[in-house]
Amino acid sequence: MKLMHVDASAKGDWSNSRTLSRFFIEQLREQGVDLTVDYLDLNIDTPPHVTEAFAAATYTHPDARTDEMKQTLAASDALCKRVMDADACLFAMPMYNWSMPSTFKTFIDSITRTELTYLNTPEGIVGQLTRQKVLFLTSRGADLRPGNPMAWMDALTPALKAAFAFIGVQDPQFVDAQPLLFSAAEARLEALERARMELAQVARQWAQPA
Repeated sequence: MKLMHVDASAKGDWSNSRTLSRFFIEQLREQGVDLTVDYLDLNIDTPPHVTEAFAAATYTHPDARTDEMKQTLAASDALCKRVMDADACLFAMPMYNWSMPSTFKTFIDSITRTELTYLNTPEGIVGQLTRQKVLFLTSRGADLRPGNPMAWMDALTPALKAAFAFIGVQDPQFVDAQPLLFSAAEARLEALERARMELAQVARQWAQPA
């Protein structure tokens, strides 16, 4: 299995999402999955923000693009290829102010590309990431699980579902470690253990023959 592993936390070694993402990869290997990992740390290699030049190049037919346009799109082209070549994707991130880190938003902007990760057809948009397994691993300071008073503040889950459905991912899996900040120490420990148990279950599912 070729796994694209993307970390988006700014916290480095004391990041819960990074620690849990490493745990998940260990679980896959313990299940006997033969892994090749393509790793991207968005805190180090952050895709550029969308510019006027990028937008113009994106919506210019490939045959009509100038050399300058091709250069503008080169990094995005390469990133799209990495995602599309993967058999599975692990996207690990904290929730910052109810949604995704800005680095992950630039990642989404770089891989949402017409005629690459989605096609414009007479029947509508057809996403191309239909064969990849996708896991979103998130860490959250508050408890935003359904039924909790702050659940309505979760803007991250619907944003990720919408963005990736557009490029073809219909059934992503989510493991959300919460609450990890605005809670007592016991609740934080329980949240991390619950996340590890869920990750172990996903690893067992992914290890099953297709």
